[in-house]
Amino acid sequence: MLSGSFGHWDVLIWFLEIFLFVYWFWLLMTVGSDLFRDHETSGMSKALWILFILVFPFLGVLVYLILRGEGMAARSAQAMRAAEERFDARIRSAVGASQSPADQIQAAKALLDAGAIDRAEFDRLKAKALQ
Repeated sequence: MLSGSFGHWDVLIWFLEIFLFVYWFWLLMTVGSDLFRDHETSGMSKALWILFILVFPFLGVLVYLILRGEGMAARSAQAMRAAEERFDARIRSAVGASQSPADQIQAAKALLDAGAIDRAEFDRLKAKALQ
């Protein structure tokens, strides 16, 4: 039944149209995010670029890619490096915050010597540190 309504490459053209539609919106989001990621561009320049892209969408995106395409790659790479550095710093702080088993036992021994904990509590903390 569908073959009567879909014929002569209609399905292929339909998929191509969907692909181009999704690709167009991805391109608009990429240009928009790059525009607002750039801290060197003034607010007035950003507003003019947005206005140009809204009034002449295809021409605006094409001109933006031609004029600022190389900078887009650099800003994207810089954003990735910054995100990776933040992630690595967070991992290092989490790993560095944990103490080694020897440090944990030493801290528990100091608490035992100070009378803050009893021998049973020290043994429990020592066993937990050695696990």
